[in-house]
Amino acid sequence: MATTATAVPPLRRPVVLADALPGARVRDAVLVLAGALLTALLAQVSFMIPPSPVPVTGQTLAVGLVGASLGFRRGTAAMLLYVVAGLFLPVYSDGASGWHVITGASGGYIIGFVVATGVVGWLAERGADRKALTAFCAFAAAQAIVFAFGLVGLKLVVGETWSWTIHNGFTIFLVGGVIKALIGAAVLPSAWRLARRFARD
Repeated sequence: MATTATAVPPLRRPVVLADALPGARVRDAVLVLAGALLTALLAQVSFMIPPSPVPVTGQTLAVGLVGASLGFRRGTAAMLLYVVAGLFLPVYSDGASGWHVITGASGGYIIGFVVATGVVGWLAERGADRKALTAFCAFAAAQAIVFAFGLVGLKLVVGETWSWTIHNGFTIFLVGGVIKALIGAAVLPSAWRLARRFARD
């Protein structure tokens, strides 16, 4: 009696780094929570550069790492979780929490985190995080989005001139932004090389 062979579906190649991990729904839930926690942790790396009312933090680094590692859907969910958690828990920079942070000088930047994470995730799903140059550009694009939202919010809150707003909400953060983009350009392609090595073993 003839037997029919059962076709074994080919293994899917990971689209983003998170896909290299086994699992599905539980994995995704854990990764979304981890992305929010990483953002909360890097938010505590914070210092002020007077007279700017906006702190320099590690959050924009988290935006790039979370978006690139988790992809559009999971990355956006992680950042939304972070933003919502901050309304009730002390996870914003310097342990702040509450709606007043969103309506304050930093609020536009925080809203921009969600959009920027989604954009980085979308770019990563198309391979932008696998090479140093494109990873750098993806991180730079994410920070540009954060600053675009942040500057509008800052202008509305402080009521200063655009010259003051751009200097104190953007220019003084440029060096830190370049450093974060360089970190992303170094870390993400290296992580992909490790993932490929483990996949071959």
